[in-house]
Amino acid sequence: MHILLYSSLPAEFRDYDPDGVEVARLLQDAIQSADSQLQVDHVGSTSVVGCGGKGIIDLAVLYRKGHLARARTTLDRLGFQKQSGQEPFPEDRPMRVGSLKHNGRRFQVHAHVIAVDSDEYGELVWFRERLGRDASLRQRYEERKRAILAKGISDSVEYCHAKGEFVTSVLKERHP
Repeated sequence: MHILLYSSLPAEFRDYDPDGVEVARLLQDAIQSADSQLQVDHVGSTSVVGCGGKGIIDLAVLYRKGHLARARTTLDRLGFQKQSGQEPFPEDRPMRVGSLKHNGRRFQVHAHVIAVDSDEYGELVWFRERLGRDASLRQRYEERKRAILAKGISDSVEYCHAKGEFVTSVLKERHP
């Protein structure tokens, strides 16, 4: 597997693409083959059947206590790049980026390096499962994303902040 350079693109809405699941599986296999101590979980909109979004493959690359540096190094050796641009994640909770060609198309990838026992990972899984079970919630989430773009917000960071309000409101159900 060859991880390609990441290009930051303006945010746009894409319908659900089942090829995203296959790309995530290929990446999971590659990362776990490079370091069997890491776990990889496909999270984000592309992991939810029927959920549209930016089309970026979000992975949670999970490490056990004391193995953060090892996780970063594994991703770096595979060809993932440090995040650049405005508001990059800090190196104590990094995100690596890259892209992968599959079936003649290029898929952007965000590899979030997260402690396996963290609240953040628990929230990502809970939100993914909640979206998967609730078609009405998925529809409202997609509508929110389209509304953000309709306002002319195409910067990825601004888009994520605007979308975050919706996610935060749903996560309040987890910890009422």
